[in-house]
Amino acid sequence: MDRRATYFLMSRLVHVIGAGLSGLAAAVQLQRRGAHVVLHEAAPYAGGRCRSYFDIKLNATVDNGNHLVLSGNHATLSYAKAIGAADELVGPTQPEFPFMDLRSGARWTVKLSPGRVPGWIFDSAARVPGTTPADYLSLLPLLFAKPGRTMQQTMRTNGRLWDTLINPLFLAVLNVDPREGSAVLASNVLKESLLLGGQACRPLVARKGLGHAFVDPALRLLKYGGAEIKLRSRVREIGFAGTDSKTRVTSLDFDDGHVDVGFHDGVVLAVPPNVAKQLVPGLTAPNEFRAIVNAHFAIDPPLAFEPMTGLLNGTAEWLFAFDERLSVTISGADRLLDTPRETFAHGIWQEVAKAAHLPAERMPTWQIVTEKRATFAAVPSQENHRPGTRTRCSNLMLAGDWTANGLPATIEGSIRSGQKAADLLMNPSIDFSVQR
Repeated sequence: MDRRATYFLMSRLVHVIGAGLSGLAAAVQLQRRGAHVVLHEAAPYAGGRCRSYFDIKLNATVDNGNHLVLSGNHATLSYAKAIGAADELVGPTQPEFPFMDLRSGARWTVKLSPGRVPGWIFDSAARVPGTTPADYLSLLPLLFAKPGRTMQQTMRTNGRLWDTLINPLFLAVLNVDPREGSAVLASNVLKESLLLGGQACRPLVARKGLGHAFVDPALRLLKYGGAEIKLRSRVREIGFAGTDSKTRVTSLDFDDGHVDVGFHDGVVLAVPPNVAKQLVPGLTAPNEFRAIVNAHFAIDPPLAFEPMTGLLNGTAEWLFAFDERLSVTISGADRLLDTPRETFAHGIWQEVAKAAHLPAERMPTWQIVTEKRATFAAVPSQENHRPGTRTRCSNLMLAGDWTANGLPATIEGSIRSGQKAADLLMNPSIDFSVQR
């Protein structure tokens, strides 16, 4: 029997370090390809920055962030389908985005055309009020963005269209001031969304929370398939052996013991970039990050209120309506980190009340959730720090939204990176000839 046939008959052991979304995606993909998976997570829960938890103050289960995916995020949808959670992602049947100007009180809805032909920009009732079809030509230079350049260096970054549509959308996607954001990353997002037409742009949210949509079903599937799931299992050191050109992981040291990594075993490292740099000598990774702030208010949304509304000319940026809760997301929120929580909550509530036609003087129970290092800074200089999936070790792959997956720090990028790490690790053409 030749070596390749022997490879397929083995059930390869793979250690996945990190049970965030990229680690879960890698583990699911590995198990589907026949590997025996051991999933390690330092925290007492899985999900990382994409999880649900019970908040005592709100007396409700909330997500650690108001994450959004689009109907064109194929890696995300395939992952949800694989874990049996496709019906957990819901949204409008049409690609529509409601907006409100908090300063003027004006409201409108951007209604994208279903197909690739952007007929909506020629319809005054579908495009942004006060814009003309010619304004949308300002996006064309972004399709030809060059590495190392910002959006401001690539396209027009002022005017009605920029202020009311392009800026708020790319602020949410890049989590930095879009003018300073990477033009290449913005271009890739544009090519995978608007350029594919409205049916790739329908906004989808997890109807029962991120845990139900992405985490719990994956854990159940992995357990059913025989995977070992080890929470509170922090890796302290990775052992390497070999030469500079041919190196492999030989051991993993955890808080509770030492694990030898066999000749045919593999490792997917799906941890935050600062942790990865500590574990892998010489690894380059992003070192600038941006904050996201979410505000939750325990109150029923008005009847038939839109699930998601873009807010302009205020502090709040996106308003989400859930059962018994209204939530706000603010991206690139480093400027707000020193604001007293109660002052901040009161100010945000005034905007939410105005948008939802609620009494501003009756602020409901609230909670502020701050993630100081929510995403890497999606600016050109940080793009150069994003490592690829492969490492110099033949049996070690990297996964995470901070790796070079072509997208900003998004759910789609995270899942895509995990699936790619699994596929590369299970590729029988990889050279495993290096001995201990």
